[in-house]
Amino acid sequence: MTDLLQALDAGNKQALAGYNATHFQWTCEAGVATVTLNRPERKNPLTFESYAELRDLFGRLKYATDVHAVLITGAGGNFCSGGDVHEIIGPLVQLPAPKLLMFTRMTGDLVKAMRGCPQPIVAAVDGVCAGAGAIVAMASDLRLGTARCKTAFLFNRVGLAGCDMGACAILPRIIGQGRASELLYTGRSMTGTEGERWGFFNRLTEPEALLAEANTLARELVAGPTFANGITKTMLHHEWAMTLEQAIEAEAQAQAICMLTQDFRRAYEAFAAKQKPVFEGN
Repeated sequence: MTDLLQALDAGNKQALAGYNATHFQWTCEAGVATVTLNRPERKNPLTFESYAELRDLFGRLKYATDVHAVLITGAGGNFCSGGDVHEIIGPLVQLPAPKLLMFTRMTGDLVKAMRGCPQPIVAAVDGVCAGAGAIVAMASDLRLGTARCKTAFLFNRVGLAGCDMGACAILPRIIGQGRASELLYTGRSMTGTEGERWGFFNRLTEPEALLAEANTLARELVAGPTFANGITKTMLHHEWAMTLEQAIEAEAQAQAICMLTQDFRRAYEAFAAKQKPVFEGN
């Protein structure tokens, strides 16, 4: 049994140890993995390849025991301008319906992978945050922004429906049905101030302090009971589709599992000793 557990743990750690990103920047330090969309000359648009790599990366995070929080941001004062007009939008108008469906399912799989990984995701959003970029911010767990942010679910502006990559399911839960409807019907930009007032952004900060504050928040999450945080994320996601009775029962079972962790014992022993608990994620 010990050999099996050691093999499983080694396999999990290898899931992202030494990972070299091809289509964005990737760093991992002290349990915080940072994804930086890095095409600043074009405001960090996504390509077919970067969509797929992000989808696969977040899928692998489910098994990575050396990553406990994720920070996603963009280079050069902007978050992400969405799908690259020349590398994605242009080719899409030439494709038949079956291949278009392959693409839209792949982009949706990115959101499912983001919601399915146990690590909390912190988005640090500055400048342009549009289209698929707005979706990536939306699919994150926590969002820090700046007053100069311009967040636009602009699918309507290019002749598409607002129901893209889960927007009609997730956005109303964050900012409310009426406000989400306005953004998805019109494609207009939501200012940073609106985003904070509406609850899209947890808080705003100055542009020069954004990344540091987001990193501080991510490190606070890493210092917490990370196994329990993963359970919290799972329940926040799955309880959307539950009745109240189902949710209460599911939470009872989830909490009982958390009570078996060493972190729960550590918290009690630290309290009894009038000390601050040091969590280890097990």
